[in-house]
Amino acid sequence: MRRIILSLFLLLGLTACAAESKWAPAEEVARARYVHGGPPTITLFTVVSNSSDNGGHAGLLINGSQRILFDPAGTWYHPQIPERNDVHYGMSENAVDFYIDYHARVTWRVYRHDLVVSPAVAEKAIRLAEAYGAVPKAMCTQAVTSILRDLPGFESIPRTLFPTTAMAAFEKLPGATEQVFRDNDPDDNRQILAPPV
Repeated sequence: MRRIILSLFLLLGLTACAAESKWAPAEEVARARYVHGGPPTITLFTVVSNSSDNGGHAGLLINGSQRILFDPAGTWYHPQIPERNDVHYGMSENAVDFYIDYHARVTWRVYRHDLVVSPAVAEKAIRLAEAYGAVPKAMCTQAVTSILRDLPGFESIPRTLFPTTAMAAFEKLPGATEQVFRDNDPDDNRQILAPPV
């Protein structure tokens, strides 16, 4: 048992070393600021395998005084969308569509769950995402659920490593809505990175 615990700590330690820190300059973040006219909303994105139904990734879109994306340990990027430690600024409608299109392909589908929240909850979510720091690979859902659990009204969300577990809990929240996105794009989707926003 002790060997197993030590192995897990070693694995987690190595994973933590792999977190990639990015820090866009303040003027880029300020210039990219996007204010969406809709209500304050927390959106959970879950990427699910079409062959196994296992979750592959999770991210949070937060609409408050500005709209940001917390995409922990994600591979999505755009040169016009500044990033600070997995927080992407300037999430316009085109940017959100691009994020979904990047993940939805022949092998993966994307679930979008939206929940309207109070302005205070949205602002707290933005602050928590900005303070979280760079997330190591394979820890995306741990980061997402840690933030959600600290928000009023989201206490039922379990801390988990599994995207579909988080999704199942989120979709049970009163008022949560769901959309599913499917695409026939090839699995190698690198060619779609960085279209105009």
